[in-house]
Amino acid sequence: MRSRAALMAAAVRLVSERGTTAIPITDLAEAADVSRQVVYLQFGDRDALLVEAAADLVRRELIDEATESADSFAGSLALARHFAAHSAFYRAMLTGSCAYAMTTTLNGVFSSVNHTAVRRLFGDLDGQLAVDFAAFVAGGTGAVVNAWLVDGVDPLDPEELAGRLLRLAPVLTGAHRTPPAGGPA
Repeated sequence: MRSRAALMAAAVRLVSERGTTAIPITDLAEAADVSRQVVYLQFGDRDALLVEAAADLVRRELIDEATESADSFAGSLALARHFAAHSAFYRAMLTGSCAYAMTTTLNGVFSSVNHTAVRRLFGDLDGQLAVDFAAFVAGGTGAVVNAWLVDGVDPLDPEELAGRLLRLAPVLTGAHRTPPAGGPA
């Protein structure tokens, strides 16, 4: 397990430093002080290592903090601060060879967390509808976060992103009603 953790830490560090996912397996293995064969045995290929490093980083540093908070702003702010703190890593990941795999994997991680929130907000949805809506929220949130990370102006402002995410909640829950154009207010 030490070699797996060392490889994921090396992946985050090297991708962040170099600003790219195009890092040779040899460099990743050397940075983790393991053989190339260990990389292949543990992960299969470089992209799988990078995707797992991103998922591990989110699980270790974000999921507990973001989900333990009963305050929606605190949870959204924890999410924004995490991605801002690791923006060099995530920017490279979102624009590199494993962008789709990483986005899909992180959507799955966040969908499982969102499932509980969806049930709390909307009550007794049937099983598949709850799963689909949790995936919908994760994917939509991911799209906003991804655009902020890739296209945002440095330094990224976590408070601004948290506010943007929170403004979406009333729209999703139906609490925000905009009268139709030309209709009664």
